[in-house]
Amino acid sequence: MPPQNTARWYFGWNIVAAATVLTTLTVGLRLGLGPLFLPMAEDLGFSRSLLSSIVAAGMLCYGVAMPLAGWLVARRGTRFVLLSGTAMLVLATLWAANARTPLQLLLSFGILMSVGAAFTSPVALTPVITRWFHRRRGMALFFLSTGSMAGIAIMTPALGLALQHASWQATLLGFAALFAAITVPAALFVIKDQAPPDGDAPLPGQGPAANPVAPAGQHYTALQAMRTGTFLKITLGLFACGFSMNLLGTHGMPMLMDHGFDATTSAFGIGLIGLVAIPSTMVLGHLADRLPRRKLLAGIFCMRGLGFFALLLAGNALELYGTSVIGGIAWAGAIALSSAILADMFGVRLVGVLYGWAYLGHQLGATLSSWLGGWGYEHFGTHWIAFGLSGALLMLAAGVALLLPGRHPPAQPAARAAA
Repeated sequence: MPPQNTARWYFGWNIVAAATVLTTLTVGLRLGLGPLFLPMAEDLGFSRSLLSSIVAAGMLCYGVAMPLAGWLVARRGTRFVLLSGTAMLVLATLWAANARTPLQLLLSFGILMSVGAAFTSPVALTPVITRWFHRRRGMALFFLSTGSMAGIAIMTPALGLALQHASWQATLLGFAALFAAITVPAALFVIKDQAPPDGDAPLPGQGPAANPVAPAGQHYTALQAMRTGTFLKITLGLFACGFSMNLLGTHGMPMLMDHGFDATTSAFGIGLIGLVAIPSTMVLGHLADRLPRRKLLAGIFCMRGLGFFALLLAGNALELYGTSVIGGIAWAGAIALSSAILADMFGVRLVGVLYGWAYLGHQLGATLSSWLGGWGYEHFGTHWIAFGLSGALLMLAAGVALLLPGRHPPAQPAARAAA
């Protein structure tokens, strides 16, 4: 039996810690491709457009596999999905390390590795966290987002450092070994789907959270929920989020180097965003259960959008680092808040499936930015095409976030309720 919430230490936080570490590795690899991009292209003799297209196809497969991951978590459990994803990721890495043609790299690095990463991504881990947390759900999911930020802060410089001493193939193989060594024990001994019935219900004398779970959404089916304006607005916001995050992870370092920064300064500038986002996530996590989530989400999108324009205009290391620090404050939280809002609106029962489908929008944005970042630079000689569009999309997402419902779920149409 899982420990009760009256215990001094709530076991749910162990799950959050393990999930955060797994997210650091998975998302860090997906968003930390910058250091690997040019070495892979040069070694394999691929153009930026060709490799960008392979990365874009991988991002699309990553997104398409998300709903499948959410569905399998509901049917087979989190442990099964995590172990299956780890096996696929390790196999894909072995294959990619020996790939020499575009087709081989597409099938291994682009498709199989992306499906494995999707099975070990936050989509697979969000449902178990939402089951274990009610009162502090926003905080718990923000800690999960910390893994994404740590992935940028740690993986980008770590991959860059590894590439100074080893080939990109050896770097990938080392990552796969580390990933398996951490994921398998976590899946077997820490991640537990069975949670206490009342989760982390308020302790005696403590009041309710500012964003209580609303039970009315439990009457929706997944298809009905996906037809609501709330779901579509969340998906649009995640599209902008995926476009911006993957653009920075894949093309941020090449963009900075094209603007005259050396490799070390560029890697540190990108990594600093994730590094600052880690303590920022802690603060935002506390606010997520106290302030209206839609307003907090809008603020994050707005500041991030302004940060993209500032990044393009940075002319020296001081301006770059200053932009990274300010941008890092608002870099985290969009995914955590989006999943928390979905759980608030439609209940824990549907969060895995809905989050998986909404995250597909995130990866469609990532796919487009992966391709556009390389194509736009090769055809127009500027990064303003992709990075400027990213800033504009984020500002649009900020406005849309303000239109999300507040604490209560959207009214269910009578026809759907009768169905």
